[in-house]
Parts: sequence; structure tokens; C-alpha cells
Amino acid sequence: MRKGCTTVLFLLFGVVAYAQNFPLKGIVFQGLTNKPLAGATVQLDDDPALIRTTNEVGEFVFQDIPAGSYQVQVTFIGFERVQKSVSVPQKQPVLFSLTTQSVELEEVKVHTQQAHQRQLINKIDISLRPIINSQEVLRQVPGLFIGQHAGGGKAEQIFLRGFDIDHGTDVQLTADGMPVNMVSHAHGQGYADLHFIIPELIEQVAFKKGPYSAEHGNFATAGWVDFRTRDVLDRSFVKAEIGQFDTFRVLGAVDLLSQKAKQNNQSAFLATEYNFSNSYFDSPQRFNRFNTLGKYFGKISPSTYLNASFSAFWSKWNHSGQIPDRAVESGQISHYGAIDDTEGGETSRTNVNLQFLTTTPRGHLMKNQVYYTNYTFELFSNFTFFLDDPINGDQIRQFEKRNLFGYNGSYTVQGKRSESTVGVTYRHDLTQDSELSQTLNRTQIRNRLQYGDVNEAAVGVYVDHNLTINSQLGVNIGLRYDIFTNRYEDKLGVISGRASSGIFLPKLNVYYTPNSTLQFYVNSGKGYHSNDTRVVVPQGGRQILPPAYGTDLGLNWKPFPRLYINAAAWYLWMDQEFVYVGDAGVVEPGGKTRREGVELSARYQILPVLFLDVDVNLTKPRALGEEAGQNYIPLAPTFTSIGGLTIQGKKAFSGSLRYRYMADRPANEDNSLIAKGYLISDAQLNYTRKNYVLGLTVNNLLNTKWKETQFATESRLFDEAQPVEEIHFTAGSPFFARLSFTKFF
Repeated sequence: MRKGCTTVLFLLFGVVAYAQNFPLKGIVFQGLTNKPLAGATVQLDDDPALIRTTNEVGEFVFQDIPAGSYQVQVTFIGFERVQKSVSVPQKQPVLFSLTTQSVELEEVKVHTQQAHQRQLINKIDISLRPIINSQEVLRQVPGLFIGQHAGGGKAEQIFLRGFDIDHGTDVQLTADGMPVNMVSHAHGQGYADLHFIIPELIEQVAFKKGPYSAEHGNFATAGWVDFRTRDVLDRSFVKAEIGQFDTFRVLGAVDLLSQKAKQNNQSAFLATEYNFSNSYFDSPQRFNRFNTLGKYFGKISPSTYLNASFSAFWSKWNHSGQIPDRAVESGQISHYGAIDDTEGGETSRTNVNLQFLTTTPRGHLMKNQVYYTNYTFELFSNFTFFLDDPINGDQIRQFEKRNLFGYNGSYTVQGKRSESTVGVTYRHDLTQDSELSQTLNRTQIRNRLQYGDVNEAAVGVYVDHNLTINSQLGVNIGLRYDIFTNRYEDKLGVISGRASSGIFLPKLNVYYTPNSTLQFYVNSGKGYHSNDTRVVVPQGGRQILPPAYGTDLGLNWKPFPRLYINAAAWYLWMDQEFVYVGDAGVVEPGGKTRREGVELSARYQILPVLFLDVDVNLTKPRALGEEAGQNYIPLAPTFTSIGGLTIQGKKAFSGSLRYRYMADRPANEDNSLIAKGYLISDAQLNYTRKNYVLGLTVNNLLNTKWKETQFATESRLFDEAQPVEEIHFTAGSPFFARLSFTKFF
């Protein structure tokens, strides 16, 4: 009897003790704009086991906290640290307001609880780098290079982790949750044009290398990059730029609501940009670009935020194309000349984007997004000159009109030591009159080679689970399934048909953090890039979704409070490589490949306002199933490095001095043709006062003559009897200076 009573009392005591545990909830805001701050680190009583990261509406919750008094500390890089004494239980969420400050690397700590979080580039970094357009922001991703080879109007060529990604075949790009990569594009699979984003309106850029995130599916083999534009303007502003080569640019952004509205979680703004340049080529580029963005962000109910935006983009340009070495060496044209100066293009993109963020009564986060894009593209190119037609030349036209719409949804549950997300994605692309034609002088269509409509739909479902086993060990497990349906209506009557396929993508990532200065990790996962509908339909659906398998073994280390180091050894095997086809200017499926490499990134705060960063990347890319000496992957980078010095002054002067280096690399499979490397330096200097900023940007500070993009191409000039295969290139920018003035009001 006594034993039974003891057991009952023990159980009752346990119930009472458990009942004295409570949730501790809070919300973190940006002080100036009153916008919820996502990604802030919240720690309870300096306990490494009690760390949370704020979600997209700035909320955090600690479950099962015993009654008592606690110290809650909130940190976010670029913001002042805030600490409060909090009593548990609390009837209402605890509110934290963070104000901006200079970046302090001492504030950066390594935690198991946020180990699988994405890496961020913030608007401070972007404002202090020499940037001409949003595509150049990609250069801030460690190890990522870009190159322009069509006069500034076409999307740049991308290089990352031993890939010549062309215009986006193996890196997934998104903007405010909308896809940027275009499937079954007229110019090439995965074509990704970021020029519709205004650089000054970028809030942050998130990225992660490798196929290790369940949220990201198609094209995320070498990695993914997600651009987020501002939801709130702290101040209205106008900006004017003027530079060499008849370059000028004007930008205006107007806050449409009052400061009082911001305090009530309501904001709206409208921004417009116009850009013109003749560029540095011998033939004037006559480049025009127009951008506009309107955005509303507000709390439309006690538990729901709405983010609604409309944007429109248009661009038109001429370009000098890729020119052969022999024409320059013979003096026929200059380094900045052209063989066919009638090349050029025109493109446009209009977006409507609605995002709803809802917090449930239990503190779960539900995200729903719908988007629509109307897109047009027309490009005239001549890669081989007079190889196929010695009279009229080999100019081609690539054209398409596209409607793209989709949905992204997810539901996230945060437990005491875990966070689980279930998500669904849907995307549907409808192109009209996708065309590849032979043309003359951009006015006459001589022969249609491809002409038809693409109907491509993709549905994805994924589960992502983060588990903190203890303060030192964390695990991320993910699984994704994507299914594609491809239809093609060939208006030339050759290959109409339908195909479909699906793919499972498992992910496993393990993080071991022995202390707050050192972390080891192993990332592993399966990814893929989809193939063009016009390729897979004739094959009856085979190889629609060729897989890629990757592994990273790395560490994050802070040997000193102001020094942060990331190092990784990685491996990536692909079932199918994309191969560039010079005469059509497109990529086509190839064979199996293997890449392996090592990366080192270091960030050092020399002084409170002076930072040094260096990234070094060494890669060995090889084609499989080929003989030694015949297994090089054309144009794949083997050694790259970027870095520089940055001054982040609290007042007056700030800026940066940057370099980027790419070593020589094979241009063809047997390494008989070499794409020459380059070392380029750029500079940015800003003078900031309360209501205005003066800026000076210099690209190619030392006026180096270099080749920005290069290809091994067989071509024939007008007076040549036989074709020649050699390096064809687009010249990189010479010394290029621009002045800017920004006025805030």
C-alpha cells in the first residue's frame, strides 16, 4: 500500500513539475523599418543547448522552459547585440528591436542548432563592391565567376566548382522565391537572366554549394543562389550615374507610406531604373535597359503577413559577339572589334508575386506563394561566320515567348530540439513559337531549324528535418521527389510528342561542433538538372532527369575572434554533362563526368573598419569513359581565387579593392586549345553623409587586356578557303570608371 502511494505521489509530482514548464516566445524586428528580422540568433542564458533562429516572420520559441528569470540575447551580423531579462511564464511574446551597426566578426559564433542554415550576402556587402548589375552580385558567392559574351543584354556565363554552367544549367537561381532559370529555353537549358533585379533593392543573397538542400530541386547540382529584394525602404532616394563609353543610369525609389504606417507593419514603395551604354566595343552597343518594381509588405491579420510585388523589365542591345584569335592577330579587327556587328537582342520579363506567411496558434509557420511571369526573348548571333553559308553567313535567331506560373508552399513545425518542414512546389512553363532559325542582317529569316511550342510542368514534394541531438551534434535529413511532364508541338512536323519522368533526391548532412569556434561537417546528397523538352521527347522520355551525387567534407573554424575560416574537400559525380555546341550557340546532353576539389575561404577583420577576404578553389574536372588525355571538360575552371580589402567606415569614406583570378584551362577535350586565364582588379569608393552618397566605381583598375569568355569554335571568315578551329573570345572590359550620386529624402 505504502509503495503504491509512493508511486502515485511520484507520478503526480512529475505531472506538476512538467506543468510548470512553459513556452517562451518572442519576435525580433529591425529597429529602423519595424520589419520582422529572419535569421537572427537567440540564446537563453548563454546555454549552447538553448539556441534558436528566428523564422521568416521574426519569431522564435523555446519549448518547455521552467518558470523563472532568464537572460535572452539576440544577435545578427550587422546589427547591435540586444539582451533582456525575461521572466517565464510570459503572457505575450517578448519584443526585440535591433539597430544596424558595422559588421563585427567577433559576433560570429558556430552553433550546432543553425549548422545547416544558408550563407548570406547582405546589402552592406553589395553596396561596397564594384557592381554594374544584379548578375554581378553572383561574384560575391565564394568561387563563383561570371562572364559576358553578348554585349551586356544577355545573361552572363557562370562558372562554379569546376563547371562551365553556361547560363545556368547547374546552379539554381531564384528571386523572391520565383524561378530565374528557364527550362527548355531558346538559347539553352537553364538560362538564367537576373537583370530584372535592381541592385540597390537587394536585401540579401542566400546561397549554398552542392546538392544538399531538400527545398531546392532542378539545377541545384553545383549549388543554389536565392536573391531577396527589400520589403521596406528606410528612406526614399534618387540616384544618377555617369561613366565612360557613353554610360549613364538613373534610379528612383519612393516610399509610398508614412513612418507611422511602418510602425503598424505596413509598407509600400515604387522604384524605376533606366540604363544606357555604348560600351567599350568598336561597334556601339546601344544598350538600353528599363526596370520597375512595386512592392507592398504588411500584416493583414494578427497572424498573417502579405508580400505582394509587381515588376517589369525590358532590354535591347547590339553586340560584337565572339571573335577569332586569327582575325585579331592579323590586324583585320582590333581586340574590341567584330566580324558580324549586326548581332544583338531584345528581351523582357513581367512578374506578379504574392507571398503569404501565416503563424498558427501553436507557433507553426505556413508559407504560400503564387507567381506569374510573362517573358520574351530574341537573340541574333553568329558563332561560325561563313562556315555553313559562304555567301549569306551563319547568323542565327533564337526566339521565344513564354508564360510561367507556379506555387510554393511549406509548413514548418519547431520542437524543443528539432525543426521539420513539409513542402510542395509546382511550376508550369508554356512557350509559344520557340525558334531557332538562320537569318540575314537581323531582318530576314532564311530557314527555320526548330519551331514549336513547349508545355512543361513540374511538381515537387519534400520533407526536411533538422535534429539537434545535443549541443555538439546536429543532423539534417531531407527527401525530395520531383516529377516532370514534357510536351512538344513541333510546327515543322518533325518531333511532336509527350514524355514524363520522376526522381527521388535523398539528403543527409551531419554537423559536429565541439565548441563555439570549431565545427566539422559532412554534406551528402543527390541532385539533378532536367533536360530540354525538345531533347527528351524524341528519346521517348529517356534521360529527362539525369542525377548527380555529391559529398562535402569540411570545417568552419574561428582560430581567433576576428578570423573566420571555411575549408572543404568535395566530390560530385554526374550521370550526364551538358556540352556546348558552337554552331548553334546552345548546350546539348553529353556523357558522365566526375569533379573533385578543395576550397578555402577566409575572412579577417584587421581593424574595426578594415576587412580582408580570400577565397581559393582548386578543382579536377574529368569526363568518364574517355581515354586519358582526351577526358578534359572544355572550359571547366581548374584554379580560381577572389578576394580583397573592404573598408566599412561608420562615417564618410567606405569602399573596397578587389581582385579575381582564373587560371588557364582546357578549351577542348584533349587540351590542345587553352582558354587563357586572367587577373583583374576592381575598386569602389563611397563618401557618405546623412542625406547623400558620392560613389566612384572602377572596373579593371590596371587596364588589363583580357578575354572575358572563350570558346573552342570551328569557323570560317569570308575570304578563307578552309575553316579553322581555334579560340574565339569576347573581350573583357578595359579601365571603366563611373561616378554616382545618391540623394536620400
